[in-house]
Amino acid sequence: MSIKMDDHIGRSILVSGKVQGVFFRASTQKEAQMLGLSGWVKNLPTGEVLIEVFGPYQVVETLMRWCKVGPPMAEVAHVKIHEIPFREEKLFLISY
Repeated sequence: MSIKMDDHIGRSILVSGKVQGVFFRASTQKEAQMLGLSGWVKNLPTGEVLIEVFGPYQVVETLMRWCKVGPPMAEVAHVKIHEIPFREEKLFLISY
């Protein structure tokens, strides 16, 4: 099954490196809201950041590219991306 540019998708993004204590969650939320995406971002006890994002394929791709760099103080070492089922959500939130 091929994905069309306007298809709505869901992705789980696991970001590792220096990604906690550098405003990664707040910056991700700001980026996602600017792009009109929904989902959430949270810190994990492992020191990683986990993101679930939902929206149009091309727009989600834009956020995934941003996650590979992150905010200015972050040092992203690795990004793992997995396909997840699309869910209709209203907001992009920081989860605690």
